[in-house]
Amino acid sequence: MLLAHGLHDHVVHFYHLAALDWVDVVSALKADPVKASQIAESLSDWPGNGVKDFKAVAAKLKGFVEKGRLGIFSEGYWGHKAMKLPPEINLIAVAHYLQALEYQRYGTMAYAILGGKNPHIQNVCVGGVTTAINPDDDTALNMEKLLLIRDSLMKIISFVNNVYLPDVAAVASFYPEWFGIGAGVPNYLAAPDLYLDNGHNTCDLPGGTVVNNDLSSVKAFKNANDPYFRNNVVESIHHAWYKGAWMKHPWEEDTVPDYTDYDQKKNYSWVKAPRFKVGDKYLPMQVGPAAQIIVGFAQGHPLTVKWVTNLIDLVDKVGVVKKKDIKPTILMSTLGRHASRAVRCAMLGDIAMKHWELLVNNIGKGDYSIASDVKYPDGEIQGVGIHEAPRGVLSHWVTLDKGKIKKYQAVVPSTWNAGPRDGNNVRGPYEEALIDNPVIDNERPLEVLRTIHSYDPCLACAIHLFDPKGHQINKVKVL
Repeated sequence: MLLAHGLHDHVVHFYHLAALDWVDVVSALKADPVKASQIAESLSDWPGNGVKDFKAVAAKLKGFVEKGRLGIFSEGYWGHKAMKLPPEINLIAVAHYLQALEYQRYGTMAYAILGGKNPHIQNVCVGGVTTAINPDDDTALNMEKLLLIRDSLMKIISFVNNVYLPDVAAVASFYPEWFGIGAGVPNYLAAPDLYLDNGHNTCDLPGGTVVNNDLSSVKAFKNANDPYFRNNVVESIHHAWYKGAWMKHPWEEDTVPDYTDYDQKKNYSWVKAPRFKVGDKYLPMQVGPAAQIIVGFAQGHPLTVKWVTNLIDLVDKVGVVKKKDIKPTILMSTLGRHASRAVRCAMLGDIAMKHWELLVNNIGKGDYSIASDVKYPDGEIQGVGIHEAPRGVLSHWVTLDKGKIKKYQAVVPSTWNAGPRDGNNVRGPYEEALIDNPVIDNERPLEVLRTIHSYDPCLACAIHLFDPKGHQINKVKVL
């Protein structure tokens, strides 16, 4: 389920949430469909790259413009001076934008077969899932459904490898300066993920930290129970609208709203400011696909190295930027975050097929287990779970007393990236990334959107919802 969700999420982010920061849709009207097809076919053998495909998209786009009905394309900064793609690359991107609407759903199909629906799955329970496994029952997870999952995964994986990766390489080739813009804080945190054993000792995606843009500083950790991770996460509320002015470990926190007027010198955000202790310093950390790829590459993780090399070869193939000028450190940038997300998506594709086979092999051996028994110790205990979500490190911290939740804190990816300054007035990743970010037109700050969108922000995840008057908003009875 996690792999299917990740494949879907990365495709949607690039094409439908961020690509139009770089692609001038109206410029595509000037494109030569024949030339566009030649460029696209030189990068991959995707069947949707034919002349007829691009002619059809050009005609559809022309109809939109002539009728003044740009629809989903109506709010773009078309004609902006910061747009640099040739018309043919713009046409390719628009065509693939539309194709991505079709192919992203294959990720959600695989996800929904296992989880009941998308996006809010219905089968999670304490200790596992409720989806029954029975090869002889049409109402349970059987071989027919498993093959449908496999078919859905293969379709979205094919799109990722033959469309998403080449498109990112093509866009990157015409905006090479953006590999030097928007780096943000020079520290990176990634979570180990996709475990292969119940003890969480082996996994398919490595975790760890890289500090001060120095790949040799990489320090790995195995799981959430590793003291290097567990003991070093804190959150500051010095510039957030919560009561107090502290920096605490999540197990020690409380969350008491205390709204004041917006004041950049005092409090100005609902987002807390996470920090990670390295030595005697509490550092802001950048999380997300770039962090995971940088941490994995620094550790020599084979799958990471394979797909980073593949992307570099594609950029070289486009011909605007040469391979000899491309270093792994370019991932520490606005455009590097997009490149990293495409690399991670391709990696998830390889791992998805591996895990599908592991699941099928287990079922073939008669292993139909779907959840583990959970027994809570007496007294007060603390626990933490960690996961490398599509946007980066996600950790949940709980204190239980006699099996009931006493305290609960979630430190989510967008909190790491969007957090305000801490008690030492050190900026978080978003704020730091915007320093020296170029802006050609103050009325249309497209370049600011490029940098912030490259993080795939989700502020709904990073803040806490409450009624400022203390009223109960709603009451829901469950189970």
